[in-house]
Amino acid sequence: MREKLHEVDFCVVGGGMSGLCAAVAAARRGARVALMQDRPVLGGNASSEIRMWICGAHGDNNRETGIVEEVQLENNYRNPSSNASIWDSVLYEAARFQPNLTLLLNCSCVAASMDGARIASIRGWQGTAETWHTVRAGLFADCSGDSVLAPLTGAEFRRGREARAEFGEDIAPEQADERTMGMSCLFQARETASPKPFIPPTWAKVFASDAELPNRGHGFTGLSNFWWLELGGEGDAIHDTEDLRDELLAIAFGVWDHIKNRGEHGAANWELEWVGFLPGKRESRRYVGDHILTQNDIRSEGRFDDLVAYGGWSMDDHHPGGLRYPGKPTIFHPAPSPYGIPYRCLYSRNIENLFVAGRNISCTHAAMSSTRVMATCALCGQAAGTAASLATRYHTTPRGVYENHLRELQQALLDDDCFLPWQRRDIGEMARQAELTASAGDAEPLRNGVDRPVGAAENAWSGRPGTDWVQYRFERPRRIGSVRIVFDSNLNRLGQGACANHVEKNILSNYPLGQPPRTVPDTLTRAFTLEALDAAGRWSTVARIDDNHQRLVRVPLQVEAVALRLTPLATWGAPMARLFAFEPREA
Repeated sequence: MREKLHEVDFCVVGGGMSGLCAAVAAARRGARVALMQDRPVLGGNASSEIRMWICGAHGDNNRETGIVEEVQLENNYRNPSSNASIWDSVLYEAARFQPNLTLLLNCSCVAASMDGARIASIRGWQGTAETWHTVRAGLFADCSGDSVLAPLTGAEFRRGREARAEFGEDIAPEQADERTMGMSCLFQARETASPKPFIPPTWAKVFASDAELPNRGHGFTGLSNFWWLELGGEGDAIHDTEDLRDELLAIAFGVWDHIKNRGEHGAANWELEWVGFLPGKRESRRYVGDHILTQNDIRSEGRFDDLVAYGGWSMDDHHPGGLRYPGKPTIFHPAPSPYGIPYRCLYSRNIENLFVAGRNISCTHAAMSSTRVMATCALCGQAAGTAASLATRYHTTPRGVYENHLRELQQALLDDDCFLPWQRRDIGEMARQAELTASAGDAEPLRNGVDRPVGAAENAWSGRPGTDWVQYRFERPRRIGSVRIVFDSNLNRLGQGACANHVEKNILSNYPLGQPPRTVPDTLTRAFTLEALDAAGRWSTVARIDDNHQRLVRVPLQVEAVALRLTPLATWGAPMARLFAFEPREA
């Protein structure tokens, strides 16, 4: 067997959306990163192996941005047929070709070496290559969902539901218990042009009538993805996974047999496209950090001084009995959107160099029923990775970032297009002191530090493509090193076809005939130019982009100018181009 040693600044365990965002964020900000993932693909519950949607905050203009928006926009650009393997490739590319990032796929973390209250190294087995990987790092992050580093390191963690009285949570049970939300094996169907039979395996469970699936609507079109095929909350959601998977597969094939063969469900021309053999999990271990987020924190909007992410999904508390419980499978307890999540929930209380991100952050069961959805997890991951880059730079701990570098962390996240409710991004001196004008409309919102609509404030400038422009003029020639731009990706965008009245998802639930293609949001600016005015009064084009499909765009420049002008040339279909930020920065 081969042995390999990796020495990095930051090691992330778990390559779901939170781990991916943590690793990419830290690497982009200069840390040397290793990402250890026990599966052949990235994305966790969002990957082709499980195929759950990336869900997040409810409400107008509350869609999560940053890295999670970036990969979804890339998916829209490259994946018109919503092919799950192309989605996998988008996530793979984000990590595999990111400078400073070493990606270890098919590698399971099995051991940790400690130096007092610090993790010195971890050890992973990569079965595909018969290789043991040892990763030494100054900082680690557990984004594994099941919190695999907790039992390996002695980190404090919680499991199950807190008693109502412990934190005064009125949706918690009277007595504490170890029950959790369960896991699901999803499946998908495809419509064809002719009838297709289905012969179930002999081991499939039989559901002879609709009465045997009480409170489980089993439509198979639109946004129906069979999330309620759920078990495991009454037992051990980690160690019982293989047995639960077997039972869930029998149920999944049995439900499709019911739809096809036992009653009229309009499925004659539909066939089973895919069944997930890897269960998607909702809950297991949760770390204990310097703050434990509670139901009451969420209900009071989480206006923490150290907020670094936000949520906005309802407190969606699935019954631990899953399919064994005949009542409604979940209760949606209301939650405000957005609400803040504090940085102190993103690192371990007793392991000095351990970040946490994903569904395992420091929170109660009640709060986790909201924070567990993947867009929220991705924001927590990007926050943890950005904090790790600061901890690396300043040779400090996760707690040290909280004590000494919190504002820098928040400003870094805002600069990377992560919205932080109730906070503004700082504007650099060059843009702040310059004269900002436009050929039409008010350009001032472009430097107000808020890069999306909030309430009644649009925080944007709009112009006619090919006609209107916006520009900065400086009192003297200035050396411009780069430009930061935020375009409009339509944070309220909807899906296509049967999902046209619902928020756009990264993965389809099913594949009807004639499904419209996935497209780039029509509001995004597709083509634009940057022109510089030199001291002699001559304009010249210093950058032209003709196929932009991203929201956050950074254009490197090395020019000296007395003015800089941006002209949108085309959108992806909208009649007006809209920008939320345009900021030249010094070399």
